[in-house]
Amino acid sequence: MPSLTLDDLDLRILGALQQDASISNLELSRRVHASAPTCLRRVRALREAGVIARQIAIVDAAKLGPTLTAVVEVSLDRQTAEDYDAFETYICDEPAVTQCYRVSPGPDFVVIAEVRDMTAYDELARRLFKSSANIRNVRTFFSTRRAKFEANAPVTPVHPNPSR
Repeated sequence: MPSLTLDDLDLRILGALQQDASISNLELSRRVHASAPTCLRRVRALREAGVIARQIAIVDAAKLGPTLTAVVEVSLDRQTAEDYDAFETYICDEPAVTQCYRVSPGPDFVVIAEVRDMTAYDELARRLFKSSANIRNVRTFFSTRRAKFEANAPVTPVHPNPSR
């Protein structure tokens, strides 16, 4: 993977693309105050370096029908690196799982799942958590309201010198 040092222009490009990745290169160049060829080169370099992992459309699930967001804490019986990796592979294969975090302290994982209703959650929980031999404990919370959702990481400069 190519080494890449992000400068202010890269950060402006990333910020603009996080707001709307569907804009044209010409519009991007206008928003970040750089030439179109420069923007094209920079975006290509950001993709090649893996800084831009992928571009997606964020769908408003509520407009597709009712949804239920489950926040699930999962503790494993065995906590070896292999067990963690196996659980991540297992849980991330489930389409209803939209996020999976290995956390510390507390449970081993926090999993976010989006389902149609409580019946769909019950089916999901039986399929995922009751059939796995390495799950010690599952505790689920249900979202009553989502105050904020962002798929974007903050785009801020990282200074190698902490005294800056």
